[in-house]
Amino acid sequence: MKSTLTKPLGIAFDPFGPVAFALMVYLSGCAGSSFAEETKWKFFAMDTAIRDLGRLGTAKELGYTGVGWRFEPAETLAGSVAALRGSGLDLVAVYGGATLTKEGIGFRGDLGARLEVLAGTGTTIWLPVNSADFPASDPAGDAVAVPELRRLADLAAKQGLRVALYPHAGSWLERIQDAVRVAKAVDRKNFGVTFNLAHCLRVGDEAKIPVLLAEAAPHLFLVTINGADQNAAGAPWERLIRPLDEGDYSVAKLLGELERIGYTGPIGLQAFGVKLPVAESLSRSMKAWRAIVAKP
Repeated sequence: MKSTLTKPLGIAFDPFGPVAFALMVYLSGCAGSSFAEETKWKFFAMDTAIRDLGRLGTAKELGYTGVGWRFEPAETLAGSVAALRGSGLDLVAVYGGATLTKEGIGFRGDLGARLEVLAGTGTTIWLPVNSADFPASDPAGDAVAVPELRRLADLAAKQGLRVALYPHAGSWLERIQDAVRVAKAVDRKNFGVTFNLAHCLRVGDEAKIPVLLAEAAPHLFLVTINGADQNAAGAPWERLIRPLDEGDYSVAKLLGELERIGYTGPIGLQAFGVKLPVAESLSRSMKAWRAIVAKP
């Protein structure tokens, strides 16, 4: 529910309205650059958080340093890359997709053309891997997947790109430990893994996170975070993906574990299913991020 405050002159002031938001953007934008430079990790917004490229200016003004985007068809992707370059934000990652069968791996769409469009961006291809032939976490799929993933890594390397497996609840690569196992076998410098807080909690690995991060450390390219509830294995996404200022799971403790293993890479804001207006969602999560990292 919206509330109103009254200025001394009797003018109604809506703290969630356009005037208030413009003031908030201005104030946070003033501190955005210096904050980004002083923070241990670059904090970026996933496509689920900005939703469309029209929000790039908002993300930039609030202090986000980059964006994770979608692995669009080559022609569309070229326009998105141009927009991102013009915004001054980094293209941190693009979310792709792959399907594993007993015969091999099928990658999404015109793979070669898309990689050429991304050449020179230095971005990372996020790769969830689904399968109808192999159940979740089944190492029997490795024999088929690893040679195909090596081929992808080599193609990406030619364009100066990286690949990071993206563990996703319900997929063949469901857990970060699955991704680490496969990344070790692929054995390419530009091939690593992602830690996704929401998916790790969903599959019931909350208590294992310190150990899992330590094992993933040599291969850890990216991390995604969000507000979430503790003890929420198998819970709906509404409990597992929330604005960063909601939920009782300690993101600060997670950042402490990342610091302990020496992780200094980018950290992304996941906001899949968050129903808040984009500007409010980005603002609240940035405010929470700053409060978390400001604590000793």
